[in-house]
Amino acid sequence: MRAKPKAGAPSTELGRALARVRRTLVGAPLATEQEVEERLSKKKALAILSSDAISSSAYASEEILNILVLAGIAALWLTLPIAIAIAAMLAIVAISYRQIGYAYPSGGGAYAVGSANLPKIFALIAAAALLIDYVMTVAVSTSSAVEQIYSAFPAVYPVRVEACVVAITLILLGNMRGVRESGSIFALPTYIYVGSALFVVAAGLAKAVLFHDPAAAGYQAASVVAHQPAGGFEALTILLVLRAFAGGSVALTGTEAIANGVPSFKPPEPQNAARTLIAMATLLAVIFIGVTAVAVAYGVLPGARESVPAQVARAAVGTGPMFYVFQASAALILILASNTSFNAFPRLAAILAQDGYFPRAFAFRGDRLAFSTGIFALAAVAALLLVAFGADTTALIPLYSVGVFVSFTISQAGMVRHWFAEHGRGWHSRLAINAFGMLLTGVVAIVVASVKFAAGAWMVVLLIPVLVTLMLLVHREYAREEQELRVREDLVFGQPHRRQKVVVPVPGMTRAVVQAIAFGRTLSSDVRAIYVTDDVEAGERLRARFERQLPGVPLVIVESPYRQLIGPLVTYLDVMERDPESVTIVVVPEYVVSQWWERLLHNRTAERLRRALIGRPNTVVALVPYRKDH
Repeated sequence: MRAKPKAGAPSTELGRALARVRRTLVGAPLATEQEVEERLSKKKALAILSSDAISSSAYASEEILNILVLAGIAALWLTLPIAIAIAAMLAIVAISYRQIGYAYPSGGGAYAVGSANLPKIFALIAAAALLIDYVMTVAVSTSSAVEQIYSAFPAVYPVRVEACVVAITLILLGNMRGVRESGSIFALPTYIYVGSALFVVAAGLAKAVLFHDPAAAGYQAASVVAHQPAGGFEALTILLVLRAFAGGSVALTGTEAIANGVPSFKPPEPQNAARTLIAMATLLAVIFIGVTAVAVAYGVLPGARESVPAQVARAAVGTGPMFYVFQASAALILILASNTSFNAFPRLAAILAQDGYFPRAFAFRGDRLAFSTGIFALAAVAALLLVAFGADTTALIPLYSVGVFVSFTISQAGMVRHWFAEHGRGWHSRLAINAFGMLLTGVVAIVVASVKFAAGAWMVVLLIPVLVTLMLLVHREYAREEQELRVREDLVFGQPHRRQKVVVPVPGMTRAVVQAIAFGRTLSSDVRAIYVTDDVEAGERLRARFERQLPGVPLVIVESPYRQLIGPLVTYLDVMERDPESVTIVVVPEYVVSQWWERLLHNRTAERLRRALIGRPNTVVALVPYRKDH
């Protein structure tokens, strides 16, 4: 038999109304076999899985400048060399992850590689680091997007936190519609940003180099003095350069998303993912180095109310329509950059849930084949983080990129082990690539964690082992449950031989009670009704009625002078004759109303009694509903 969509349709008027609202917001339910149709083409995948990495070009240059400006004019010439070094590291990481996509096409990225090749604890560390980084991606991308908006429209600044929460809500709704539709929604802004960014970079470099724009005369000492920190300038040291490199390394966040989401691609999945990854890395490197080069040429410095990309665009194309197109597309892609996390976080959480390290609810797919629990969890945590940090990108950045470099290192280490075990064609060169990537990202992970530690990275360093511990506790609990529920394959079960006793708590003589007792009689010949009351005389009158209308069903009266119901009933069950070979079935009559507002008129005693009895030894609870329309 096959269930049709109608089988899952709500039966109440309120439920049908809510279903219509849900259908409008997130679309009609999708069948499991429609998953292949929901997969992404390379063009859509570049938008939905690469927006995080590409959008980092909108703030990575600014993070380098934020540090180098502390050393004054003597340090600013290092901005472009640092950006080039970061782009080179991006190339190495992209090539390494391209190999991961081919080797592990089922997705999971660093967690999958670590699980297959390293002790499980390393895979869990990678998973925890990635989950934290995905949350940070949403928070940083959204706050930076709003920063681009108030750079062009300063009136937005006072409501920046509210704007971030609204943006996250819209992204959540887009992802609840499913992968393919979210790709269609998010593709256009991504490509507009790429096109406008390349145009701004080309125009800026042409004006500065080819046409010798007088404004591009290098850094002005007065500008640097205007940005002098309160404590004065710092010395240009290796530590300061490393801090600038660590700040700019946020450009690499999101690089792993394509390898994590290989199953989201249309067949052939690994090849399509590999090509998309290379296209993403190329675009990111060109835009990142280009924006940095224009910033260097025009002496752009970070400002409190205007971002570095906004200043770059103003210098390159003026304040005409192209400036606003660039700012609008930068804001949109930064908002949509969080969509990469909305795709990767739920998928990784689902894999962890399937392996027993996350609550199983995270593995459940909703009506639109989206991992709904993970999507909602990510949105909620990111929104709380933005509220807590006042949507301040600079305050959030120190928490960013630590986790991603930890996962980079673990994934590369796993691939080194993989190539030693799997001697495929050309494995020597592939081993060399992953080994170099492991050493490089490992060093960067240490640098990033150390130079950002005091500024807030300590929270991430502390949170990773906390998350790993929680995942291990969840896994232990699931393992314990599995052991308790395991049925040996050599056992053969015959007819049940345990005697059953039925107890029916009753509030009086009602149709619901009669129905429950009739059901109890089908389970056992030993059926008794229990009446808990503070009025013994009323109980005796009810007993006489029971003897007359329900012969053969004794009514036990439990006096409750303190007017309690649940406690005296449970105590009565405790003091009953205990027989280890018998089972007590508590049949609870429940009156079910048809309208939601009618529920406010009832105290839901049946549900409270069920909760009190669940888990009691040798006890089974059965709710027998009596509907109003019977």
